[in-house]
Amino acid sequence: MLLSASRGVGVLEMPAGRAKAKGGKGRSKVGAKKPIAKRRKANVGKKKQREVEDEGWDAEAGKELAARLGSDDDILRHVRKIKEKLRLDDAKPKTLSSLNLAAKFREVVDKDTRSVLTEIERVILDAAASILEGDGLGFHVPSRGASNQHYVQELDRIVLKDSKTQRSFGNRAEVRKVAIMSRLMQLVYELCSKDITATKRDLFYSDVKLFKKQDESDAALEDVTCMLGCTRCSLHVVASEKGLVVGRLRYREADDLIDCTRMGVGGKAIPSNIQKCTDFESDAEFILLVEKDAAFQRLAEDRFYNRFPCIIITGKGQPDVATRQFLRKMHQDLKLQVLALVDADPYGLNIISVYTRGSKNMSFDSSNLTTPGIKWLGVRPSDLDRFKLPNQCRLDMTEHDKRLGEKLLKEDFMKANPEWSKELQIMLDTGEKAEIQALSSFGFQYLTEVYLPLKLQEKDWI
Repeated sequence: MLLSASRGVGVLEMPAGRAKAKGGKGRSKVGAKKPIAKRRKANVGKKKQREVEDEGWDAEAGKELAARLGSDDDILRHVRKIKEKLRLDDAKPKTLSSLNLAAKFREVVDKDTRSVLTEIERVILDAAASILEGDGLGFHVPSRGASNQHYVQELDRIVLKDSKTQRSFGNRAEVRKVAIMSRLMQLVYELCSKDITATKRDLFYSDVKLFKKQDESDAALEDVTCMLGCTRCSLHVVASEKGLVVGRLRYREADDLIDCTRMGVGGKAIPSNIQKCTDFESDAEFILLVEKDAAFQRLAEDRFYNRFPCIIITGKGQPDVATRQFLRKMHQDLKLQVLALVDADPYGLNIISVYTRGSKNMSFDSSNLTTPGIKWLGVRPSDLDRFKLPNQCRLDMTEHDKRLGEKLLKEDFMKANPEWSKELQIMLDTGEKAEIQALSSFGFQYLTEVYLPLKLQEKDWI
């Protein structure tokens, strides 16, 4: 073992009254579909029945499911197969160029400082030539609109088509955008020349009166990044630290050796500049991707990674670029399966999709930000009944939730994954959602003592 566990992997400490495992998957199955009106009427009846039965559910449901758990060694045997299968399936990754698609696409790459400076000089010289020719100041900017984005099923990610638009200083609707892009390139050129790094917030405060809102400077920065054909890190611009990692992982950050088993319950902050992270080492069996900080803290405090060797990472909701890059790097270097733990609502599913398929906003950088093959471990809509979650712990979906759910169902990546679509349809039919913390109704450590071990034992992910 590379990392020494502070707590040995032994038999699960079973709550009083818990019987030995009986085996079996117990996975709920969705039968043939009924008309929506009838399904919703039936769901209303089930909801009322749950309200009557809720008082006796907590203890009984907890004991029933806990009794199905085997020993930690038995569970670990299932978990080890995850890594073995991934490595057997591991092949040379597909790329846009290797697919030989008819359409042309635009992807950014990491560039060294000299190359970035050269690109900026080229853009400015082209703009100067345009002015001298009488066409005025302007830039050829890649179009990042929805119509220019494309889902490539072979790669299971969103990419950007190679289409450009002319952004002219002489156009009243575009004058501010051209001015902001010019100012940002000036600031980036200064950063690269001095070989220093700044945050997006630093850039905004460099010229507040021009930028007015950080949303505007951030959007213009993405245009500049796409236009120059390089990643944002190549521009020496980073975002504030947001993500956290803990568990069976060691790596070097600059000249410092980081051991993520010694980071306490708070975990290690994922650095803004992932290029400084090298030499990843781990004896983990899988990576557990967690949506929320609250669930991350529970897992870290219970030292879940020592009982079931894993690396736990969170982006605290919608992930930032650094967290997505860090996850991708771990997945590539360590060849570990990523299992996702998110809320059972449309936002949780959307967050998984951002990690695995990319965001439309940054489709031009999807090759550097996405982690393919992430499995949805939980909390899934089918888990609400399977784990007999009490009615008072379930929430009604809002109209906004329903609109997002319907929108996700129409996405190409959802159509390509029928199991995910089926779970989302359950959510829409029942009109119910739940957060990870709802599992605490059975006890604060139910997540780490019963729910996740049972999920791993039964290989219940999709």
